[in-house]
Amino acid sequence: MNNSQQRGTTERSQVRRAELIATGRKLFADTSYDALSMDDIAKHASVAKGLIYYYFKSKRGYYLAIVEDSVAELVAGAAGHTELPRAERVHRTIDGYLLYAQHHQAAYRTIVTGGVGFDTQVLAIRDVVREELIATIAMGAYGRREIPLLARLALRGWLNTVESVTLDWLSHQELERDTVRELLVRMLRKTLDAIEEFVPECPSPPPAGT
Repeated sequence: MNNSQQRGTTERSQVRRAELIATGRKLFADTSYDALSMDDIAKHASVAKGLIYYYFKSKRGYYLAIVEDSVAELVAGAAGHTELPRAERVHRTIDGYLLYAQHHQAAYRTIVTGGVGFDTQVLAIRDVVREELIATIAMGAYGRREIPLLARLALRGWLNTVESVTLDWLSHQELERDTVRELLVRMLRKTLDAIEEFVPECPSPPPAGT
């Protein structure tokens, strides 16, 4: 097989894998992990069951790949708008986070709550996304990802609140997303002001529009 043929085969494999993940995200959005068998998944994907095993080794491997794909989308969406001023970028990061949660509720709940039972691998993925989101907020607020421990702890506390508020909001969506976003932005502003008091080398950025 020449290089061109190898590239074509690899690209087709990547497309097929991505299609299977997209199917899985839809399935697990409406059905619990335990309620879906590999036969069910293969039927919905219109493929032979062996193809799913080929790409993902097992149902659990398939599920973890779906979680990782969801996490990647969440982080990419939240970390966008790098061309904006810092304060506005933080604002957009929070809005992107809520938008993802609103339109991918099952995936969001899986990421935040840790998946099926006490799933250590999903919890590890969740911890990675938390650290990435904290780094994204730090970059927007301070222009750097690495910040002192006390500042990181404060942002971690704020993020825990964000997760709790978002989960509750998804169950009671009487409030508009804009309202929830502004609440979280103001809570972050208070957190950043507190960080500045304890860690002067991390000054709170000026509000957007100033």
